[in-house]
Amino acid sequence: MAEAYIVAAVRTAGGRRGGRLRDWHPVDMGAAVVNELVRRAGADPADVEDVIFGCVSQVAEQSTNVARNIVLASGLPQSTPGTSVDRQCGSAQQALHFAAQAVMSGTMDIVIAGGVESMTRVPMFTPSALPEKEGLGSYYNGTIQERYGKVPFSQFIGAEKIAKTFGYNREALDAFALDSHKKAAAATKDGLMKAEILPLDIVTKDGVAEKHEVDEGIRFDASIESISSVKLLQEGGVISAANASQICDGASGVMVVNEAGLKRLGAKPLARIHHMSVLGGDPVVMLDVPLAATTRALKKAGMTIDEIDLFEVNEAFAPVPLAWLQHTGADPDRLNVHGGAIALGHPLGSSGTKLMTTLIHALDTRGKRYGLQTMCEGGGMANVTIVERL
Repeated sequence: MAEAYIVAAVRTAGGRRGGRLRDWHPVDMGAAVVNELVRRAGADPADVEDVIFGCVSQVAEQSTNVARNIVLASGLPQSTPGTSVDRQCGSAQQALHFAAQAVMSGTMDIVIAGGVESMTRVPMFTPSALPEKEGLGSYYNGTIQERYGKVPFSQFIGAEKIAKTFGYNREALDAFALDSHKKAAAATKDGLMKAEILPLDIVTKDGVAEKHEVDEGIRFDASIESISSVKLLQEGGVISAANASQICDGASGVMVVNEAGLKRLGAKPLARIHHMSVLGGDPVVMLDVPLAATTRALKKAGMTIDEIDLFEVNEAFAPVPLAWLQHTGADPDRLNVHGGAIALGHPLGSSGTKLMTTLIHALDTRGKRYGLQTMCEGGGMANVTIVERL
C-alpha cells in the first residue's frame, strides 16, 4: 500500500466571535486556504483530485456542501469535486483521514483536506435549533433515549463529569487555562506560529485595513485572578468560559499526496501519516474517548507514549487534556506546546487540520520526529493521528 504524505499545511489565525473575521464568508475563508495550499505545494490546480472539508454547522452560509462551494470560490477548476464531513469537532481530522486513505489506496494521488467554521456567522447549535423551532423534530429520538436513560447529550455536562471523575477542582482547571494563554502568547511573540498562518485582509471596526495574522483569542495579559473571576457555567460546577475553548472563526487545511503525487509535484514532504484511527465511546460522558482511543492507537501503531515527541490534544474543556495526561502518563511539557483552544480558539469543523498544521510546524521548529493528535468529539468519539516529520 502506498504511503500518505503531507506536503503543505496552513491555517488562518483565529478570530473571536464578532471579531476580526466577522466579515469573512466561511466559503471565502476556505477558498483562501485552498489557494494557499496550492501555492505552497507548487501544484497545478488541475492536479488536485478532490477537496474534503470538515464543518460542524452545515447550515446557512455553510450549507449545501460547503466543500464544493469552497472549490467554486477558489482557484481550482470546476472539474475538481468537493465533499463535506461532519464528525463534530473531529470533522477536519476525519477529512485528513479520508484524504490519506484515498491516496494510500491509489485511487487518487493529490487531495486537499481541511475544515472551516464561522461561529460568528453560523452560531453553534444552529443546525439543530432551527428545525426544532419549526417543529421538525430532533435527532435525539425515543430509541436513543431508551438506550441511554433519557440523559441529555451535553458537552458541558460531560466536561463536569470528567472533572469529577478525575478529581479536578476549579483551581486546577484555571491553572491549566492560564498555562495555555502563556504558551500561546510566548509562541506568538517568538514568531513560532508565523509560518503556519495565512494572513487575511480585514477591515477593523474602526475602518482600518489590516492583515489578520495573530490569533485574536490570546490574552497576553492573562492572570489567574482574571481567569478565576469568570462566572461558572453551572452552580456548583467547575467549568467556566475561561477554562473552556473559545468560540472562534477560522479555516485550515493540508495537502495530502502519495509517492506518485510527490513525483508529479516535485515537492518535499513535510510529514508522513504513520497511523490513523477513530473510536466511539459513551455519548453521555462524551469527551473522554481520546483516552481509550490513544491507548488503542499506540498499540495498533506498535509504539509507546514516550516515543511520541509532541502531542496536540484539543482543549475543548480543561479536564479533557488533563485527564488524557493522567491516563496516558505523557510528559506534560510535550503537550500543546504553543497553547491550545482555550487560548487560540476552537473553530469546530476546522480544528482537526488546524491542530495538525500546528503540530507539523512545531515538530519542524524543534527538530522532533513523531507527533500525535487527538480530540474529543460530539456523540462520544475520538480520532487519533500519528505523523512522522520528514
